Amino acid sequence: MSILLQPGFFGPIIQYVAMAAHSELVFEKEDNFQKQTYRNRCYIYGANGRQLLSVPIRHSKSDGRQKTKDVKIDNSFPWQRNFIRSLEASYRSSPYFEFYEDELMVVLNKRHKYLLDLNLEAHHVIGECLQLDNKVQFTNEYDLNPEGINDLRFLVEAKKERTYNFDPYIQVFSSKYGFLPNLSILDLLFNEGTNALGYLEQHKNLLDL
Repeated sequence: MSILLQPGFFGPIIQYVAMAAHSELVFEKEDNFQKQTYRNRCYIYGANGRQLLSVPIRHSKSDGRQKTKDVKIDNSFPWQRNFIRSLEASYRSSPYFEFYEDELMVVLNKRHKYLLDLNLEAHHVIGECLQLDNKVQFTNEYDLNPEGINDLRFLVEAKKERTYNFDPYIQVFSSKYGFLPNLSILDLLFNEGTNALGYLEQHKNLLDL
């Protein structure tokens, strides 16, 4: 059975646990955009603990509702520069940052107009880094209760995020604040590198996959 996911912005590790366990993905693109989700934010491990990084968006001037696929990025803010600086400050000393840096900078230095385009390109690059081989399709209408598919769209929620019992791995600042689970997939990639995919596969039981 394929899975239904929201394409997040360098989404949380639990999303990639699901992707590693399935060969076929369906990305939702017909939903309404919601604030405080991993659609336009991610968490990394900073020098002071859990650090939020977000992509500023241009809000609709009409009724406030807009589809995620229509959400435009507010590029009047230097969010890319700030994002890159934060990544470098947090992960420059990690074992695999330099190994993946060039691929990620291609995404982060590109001026995307739409949030969905940014998220899909970020997913593509992360998929290559992890050596995931997913077949990706997209929804053509919004279905609240889809049948015949494992609906994991809730994994994009940040405000009402569930707790998952991840095994600890060594993080750059773990000696200061301990292990922080389910951060952005970037944290796992920079710290575990080629072991990241195996880590994801070992945790598929967290979603009963």
